[in-house]
Amino acid sequence: MSIVKTSFGKLPCGCEADLYILKNASGASVEITNFGGIIHAINVPDRDGKLGDVVLGYKDVNGYLPCNGYIGALIGRVGNRIKAGQFTLNGVSYQVAKNEGGKNHLHGGDHGFNEKLWEATPIEGIGQDMLILKTTSPDGEENYPGNLKVMVTYTFTDDNELMIRYEAISDKDTLCNLTNHCYFNLSGEDSGKTIENETMEINADTFTVVDAESIPTGEMRDVTGTPFDLRSGKRIGDEIDADYEQIRFGGGYDHNFNLNDDGLRFAARVTDPDTGRVMNVFTDMPSVQFYAGNMLKGIHPGKSGRLYDKREGLCLETQFAPDSINHENFPDSVLYAGEKYDYTTIFSFDIDE
Repeated sequence: MSIVKTSFGKLPCGCEADLYILKNASGASVEITNFGGIIHAINVPDRDGKLGDVVLGYKDVNGYLPCNGYIGALIGRVGNRIKAGQFTLNGVSYQVAKNEGGKNHLHGGDHGFNEKLWEATPIEGIGQDMLILKTTSPDGEENYPGNLKVMVTYTFTDDNELMIRYEAISDKDTLCNLTNHCYFNLSGEDSGKTIENETMEINADTFTVVDAESIPTGEMRDVTGTPFDLRSGKRIGDEIDADYEQIRFGGGYDHNFNLNDDGLRFAARVTDPDTGRVMNVFTDMPSVQFYAGNMLKGIHPGKSGRLYDKREGLCLETQFAPDSINHENFPDSVLYAGEKYDYTTIFSFDIDE
């Protein structure tokens, strides 16, 4: 295993962003920048052994500015949505930014963790390399309470597994819901194909019902008999435009799936019939947001020189359910003072012969 550090360009503040390339024994690699903790590239083999980049991204740091779909980025303090940017914690009401069309709070607010320049520590190992990213979100940042110390460890192995461990601690009760917003296309970033021909399997008996603004109603609906029954695997394009209210609200799949079982377990599998690439996802978080890139629209050319278009990438964001603070029946996203937030997600790449 080896890690190479290179320049990723300058930010408007004049600060230099770095890119870290973690390469394993087979030549597969992962590229991560300390700006926003962005996963810039994942190069893994297809069924013929040819390496290809399976995530969307831009040539250098300037392509990620201004924020454009949170491509590849670490998300925090709170991923996904909070209705009207309002919540109550310990009897105190908080108003956080309504940065989604002036209506709801999205992915941490006006200046989330996706915009931070993280402190980075690369560690080369035997059979695996690690990149440790650290930051502190001060008390009151984006109007969240508590000084929140965060550490995210990316580990890439000789088995083509990318593990992301999220750790955090706060000196006050606060909200914490960290995730990554990587857009995957197993046909390849440069293929020009949508993800509709890929097969999606999700280990969930229920999904979170939303309103027209993608805010949960509080209902966790059985997937049986709906386009959301992905338990046995389904071609994504088969029902992505189905005449079903929840599909219409999301413009396709953009929903939280409540994962079966507990602990570190199988969450989802994506299979690409054209290349034979398979991605298995494991997590100990309670749920995962499957977003099919329905609103994806490039404002800068991607790494292959093209503007990205609708559904050219999909996200699997492991998380607590959206707006969980405002629903007593949802798993609790409150991080209590002095307690440790500690969750892991694994993206494991393989071949379907």
